[in-house]
Parts: sequence; C-alpha cells; structure tokens
Amino acid sequence: MQQKSTSYLIIILLLLFIIVAVFFYSFKNKKDPGIPNQLNKIEAVRIPDRMDLAGEDVPLNKYYVREKLDRELTINTYWHSSTILLLKKTGRWFPVIEPILREHGVPDDLKYLCLIESGLSNVVSPSGAAGYWQFLKGTAKDYGLEVDRQVDERYDVIKSTHAACRYLLDSYDKYHDWTLAAAAYNTGRKSIGNSIEQQKTNNYYDLYLNEETSRYIYRVLAIKEIYENLDKYGFNLTKDDFYPPIPVKVITINKSVNNLADFAIIQGINYRLLKEFNPWLRSDKLTVKKGKSYQITVPILKELD
Repeated sequence: MQQKSTSYLIIILLLLFIIVAVFFYSFKNKKDPGIPNQLNKIEAVRIPDRMDLAGEDVPLNKYYVREKLDRELTINTYWHSSTILLLKKTGRWFPVIEPILREHGVPDDLKYLCLIESGLSNVVSPSGAAGYWQFLKGTAKDYGLEVDRQVDERYDVIKSTHAACRYLLDSYDKYHDWTLAAAAYNTGRKSIGNSIEQQKTNNYYDLYLNEETSRYIYRVLAIKEIYENLDKYGFNLTKDDFYPPIPVKVITINKSVNNLADFAIIQGINYRLLKEFNPWLRSDKLTVKKGKSYQITVPILKELD
C-alpha cells in the first residue's frame, strides 16, 4: 500500500513539473521579441487601402489586382529567411543606389526593381543577364557598360545603376508611365509594345502578360510595402540588423596591372577583398588602354573590425 502511494506521488509530481514547464515555455515565447509574431499566430495579410508605384495609383478596386498583390505579399511576408536577408542588404546598397536615381530624376520607388531583379546580389540568370540590375550583354553595351573578358561593368553597382536609370528613362519617354517602364525593364520594350498594340490597352494592370512579367510589378509592390511597414508585417528588425555601408577609398588606375593579387597586397588588402569590392574585375589582371582609366574600390580595413 505504501509503495502504491509513493508511485501516485511520483506521478503527481511529474505532472506538476510538466505543467509548470509548459507554462514557463509559453510565457517566454510570448514575451521574447526575437520570435516573429507569425510563429505564434498565422493569419492572412491585410491588403492596404491604397498603394502606388512611383506616384501612380494601383487599382486595388479590381479583384485580380488585389489577388495578385495578395499572393506576393503573402509569399514575402511568410518566407522569413529570404525576406529578412533581402531587407538586411538594403542597409548597405540603398545608400549607393538612391542618390544615383535622384541624380537622373528616376523615382525612388524604382530602387525596388534591383531587389526583385537580383536580390541585391551579383547573380547570373539562365538567359545570361548579369549583375545587380541584370543586364544582358548587348543591352549593357548599348547603355555604355564595358563587357569583355577582363572587365564586366554589369557587376559594378554604381555604373550599372547609372545604366539602369538611362534605360528606365528611355522607357518612360516611350510610355509616359513608370509602371510600364518598370515592366519593360523585366521583359523588354518590344515585348511590352507588342502587348499594348495587340490588346489595345496601355494599362499594365489590364495587360495579359507572361507569368514572370505579370508577377513582376506585384513583387515590387510587395517588397516596397513590407520595407516601408516592417512592424505591420511582423519583421522585428532594429537598425543594427541591417548590413551597414562599408567605408572605402577609390583609386584611379591609368596603367595596366599585371597581377591583381600583388596590387591588392600593395593596397593593404588581400585578393579576396579586392574581388569582393570590385566584382567587375573578371580576370587576375587589368589591361588599361592608352587614354583609359578605371576606378578601383578599396575597403578601409580599420573600419571593418
């Protein structure tokens, strides 16, 4: 009898321990600001009452516009790892991109194209488009970028942003509409022009387009909405969470460099850092023709500790 009583007591104590442990675990998760709200409560995103791109209103009164936007907002809101990393990168690259857009008179909203095009990374698409702004080789050359075996300025964020601005401005001159100019950046002016002519409408939101381009503007709108309303979509990021700009110095080169690894060491950095800050250098040397010069970016190491 005494043995049975002892067993009951042990069982009761174990149950009490489990109840207390569950209570404290739940309480901790509820109070811990590091745990996103979505992990505790999953709910549908709320479509804003009004949205615009570059000052052009989005017709949210149309059901298919709302549903397409809902898709992209939902994907980017709940695909936490991808969206958080993308947001973090804006801290480093938006301060580079935004002044260039202002210089050319391109609306600030079009900086989000770079996020959708490349994820603010120097990537190469299956079609061969490369760099932050995803230029094809021919288009890059048309807009003043050098592309060869040693130098590919599609990978230079500053020069490629200038080229992207020129492309967008040419598209705006043609369509007088920033939304169409943005869509043309994705699929090309010829494709957008053919769709407008065939379908007899110049409203992006009413055009029947290929899958990628039909999602493109909504993806831009979704990331813009999240970036400008982090708390609303459950992204608890502080200023320190964003990758900071890295201080650099710029060196003008007007003579050929036969060994870039040696050049890097002379500048007080290693070859890896030279390539990271100058991804447009596509070889281990740099040939500089007479009358030509290049600007090489060198990080200031004492600021990186």
